[in-house]
Amino acid sequence: MEQSDLIVRRIKDGTVIDHINEGKGLKVLEALDIDGSCGSVITIALNMPSGKLKKKDMIKVEGRFLEDDDTNKLAVIAPSSTVNIIKDYKLVEKRHLSLPNEIDRIFRCSNPDCITNSTEHIESIMDLIDKEAMILKCRYCARILDVNEIKYN
Repeated sequence: MEQSDLIVRRIKDGTVIDHINEGKGLKVLEALDIDGSCGSVITIALNMPSGKLKKKDMIKVEGRFLEDDDTNKLAVIAPSSTVNIIKDYKLVEKRHLSLPNEIDRIFRCSNPDCITNSTEHIESIMDLIDKEAMILKCRYCARILDVNEIKYN
């Protein structure tokens, strides 16, 4: 592929989140609290053609390297995505995501009476009860939560 055929330019140092499920790119940005306020260059490509998926979204964030909590959030929102860590224009790490059975501290329970929403400062723990439908259950109050409707910590 020639340089002129590239849709998105290469980055020197940072993270490339590729193969994001079509239409989930903006939700990924929200979950990872990426809004451009840090001053880093952020490239967002939505609805790109893909061989693996029919269409995909992609995000490149210069100067930021995803932590494990970020990767777990990503696995819940866009489980088919890959995280590529780039240093000096070279791929130094590639993470294929897998859904954890337990998700700690990432999502807030939507039950206002749940102890995790009190002044007790108890971190939320969600159990993944249906990987296909992305249904979570709060370990403290047993509320069933749909991933598409929950708030991020």
